[in-house]
Amino acid sequence: MSAEIPSPELTDGHKLLLKRLGVSIDAGTLRLALTHRSYAYENGGLPTNERLEFLGDSILGFSVTDALYRDNPLLPEGDLAKRRSAVVSTRALASIGRELGIGEFIYLGQGEKLTKGRNKSSILADTMEALIGAAYLTHGIEVARQLVMRLVGPLLADSAVLGAGTDWKTNIQEIAASRHLGTIVYDITGVGPDHDRSFTANLMIGGKHYGTGTGPSKKEAERTAAAAAWVDLEKKFFPGAAAASTAASTGKNDAVPSTAGVSPDVSSAGK
Repeated sequence: MSAEIPSPELTDGHKLLLKRLGVSIDAGTLRLALTHRSYAYENGGLPTNERLEFLGDSILGFSVTDALYRDNPLLPEGDLAKRRSAVVSTRALASIGRELGIGEFIYLGQGEKLTKGRNKSSILADTMEALIGAAYLTHGIEVARQLVMRLVGPLLADSAVLGAGTDWKTNIQEIAASRHLGTIVYDITGVGPDHDRSFTANLMIGGKHYGTGTGPSKKEAERTAAAAAWVDLEKKFFPGAAAASTAASTGKNDAVPSTAGVSPDVSSAGK
């Protein structure tokens, strides 16, 4: 279903969305949170969700920072910052938005509709932040914080998501140089029309294939290929760390902390 014409009351679609979010928001504030600037401009300059997005971004950052600080008393500032970056990233928020089906409720202009705006990561992530801001305006900080933790809490324990904050390409460069593995090459191919293109990157080091990644941009495809390659490189050069990473992902807390994302002899890489 697609929300197109604002009404004074919550529609059935709005009620479904709020049920998924687990929070109540008044009709006017909810409509504002769902109004993308493309729709606003095409309909006489209506208010957009950008101010709510600004507000929600701050609440999201604070809530995640607070949780990370309290739950990880031994982690240094640099690691806390990387984890926060991963959890509040456009990629992570868009993934949550897709799971909730947020896209079908966003008010979009015709141009964005034609270019599949309902599935664009930037639009989904911005709308998620606007919804957090709307929850804050309706109920205050504690309800908004609870909403944030329901949405992103599972990501805080997901090693794969937290790894999204790691600069995999830099890690690959460092380990390739320190181990004399050879020249790094990303072989990239793209398919699809310009407005909906998908890229695949194959990472070659010294002529040997190490990882493949896909994404909506060349940069994202390269990043995911590097992340995939690191898995094999970690097993080869850091077997203890690889075992710890596996244990962490299965909830075993007695494992030795993983050194994933840290290249040999460069323990402060990425800070």
